[in-house]
Amino acid sequence: MDFDFCAETEEMRDMVTRFAHRELAAPAAFDAGDFRRRWSRAGRQGLVGSSLPVAYGGSGLDALTCAAMMEALGLSCTDVGFAFSVAAHLFAAATPIAEFGTEEQKKHWLPALGSGEQIAAHCITEPEAGSDALSLRTRAVREGSAYRLTGSKCFTTNSPVADVFVVQAVTDPDGGFFGLSTFLVEAGTPGLTVGRRYDKVGLRGSPMADVHLDGCLVPDTHLLGAEGSGAAVFSCSMKWERICLFAIYLGAMKRVLDSTVAHVRDREQFGTPVGGFQAVSHRVVDMMARYESARLLLYKAAKGLADGVDDEVAPALAKIAVSEAAVQIGLDAIQLRGASGVLDGEAESLLRDALPARIFSGTNEIQKNNAARALGLGTRRRTAVRSR
Repeated sequence: MDFDFCAETEEMRDMVTRFAHRELAAPAAFDAGDFRRRWSRAGRQGLVGSSLPVAYGGSGLDALTCAAMMEALGLSCTDVGFAFSVAAHLFAAATPIAEFGTEEQKKHWLPALGSGEQIAAHCITEPEAGSDALSLRTRAVREGSAYRLTGSKCFTTNSPVADVFVVQAVTDPDGGFFGLSTFLVEAGTPGLTVGRRYDKVGLRGSPMADVHLDGCLVPDTHLLGAEGSGAAVFSCSMKWERICLFAIYLGAMKRVLDSTVAHVRDREQFGTPVGGFQAVSHRVVDMMARYESARLLLYKAAKGLADGVDDEVAPALAKIAVSEAAVQIGLDAIQLRGASGVLDGEAESLLRDALPARIFSGTNEIQKNNAARALGLGTRRRTAVRSR
């Protein structure tokens, strides 16, 4: 087992760190123009197209290297919401186009998505279909050489600024797993509207809103994959997202952990640094153990994805471990800072940004279901019938 990155990956991580420090500082309040400016710069740096094939303008990085890049981004970009938007665009929307798109679709969309010229949004969650992704109410009805889409999506990352929407819709209400299909819908398509941007507790730098589809007519050339393959497209996007996106939280945790260690070394009470108190030092060690454990699980999952291993357990465990560790480290960092921890700063920001991580990309409870199902739990074993 080699826990070191190769020299080329380390060089790319250093580049991302320097770039983010220099170019990706968050504004005091969300501004769509500033978001676009930073997005374009991240595109020129190769961040928004890192996993896309080189033939279509991407960097062609595998999942392991992409996770390393996202970790460096989370470490150096204090606007975790912006980093989250980059990862959601790349892994939940652009990568499925690279995996399932026709040659014409890839040539049309991937260069602009990989360069930062365009932004993508993945539309899956609905008011009545969050964890139960097979109960979508958005319908796509075939009309000649097109499909008419009707329905509403919610909590759609990047929707207020998106140029293309990757939309999951039901084409066969009785088809179950094979009843979903995926469509590429361009912004400005008649019948597509985006609601007001959410005011959220965390991930404030990531614009999210509802998306409404009121009879959108989409040509069948914008069907991603075959009709009925929407669940497979969704599964692909979630596998990449649950691993590579969550590497951002590894970087954010490390940044807050390092500053917390520095704080308890310097902060004095009763004439001694508070880091010398066992209650404080043990909490710091617990923080480090959570971070290191989550990191190992995530990179194990990333290695499996890079190697093409068909594994539901590793991504689920990585997502659970990273999200739970991020929340607890946020709580610990606030506690160890005392009253200053509840003021505006990186400790409370980590907690706010980490809270949604237990919910999006499939709740942690759903991840446990996924892992349990992969282990064969809850299914009755067949027993051999003895012949007499």
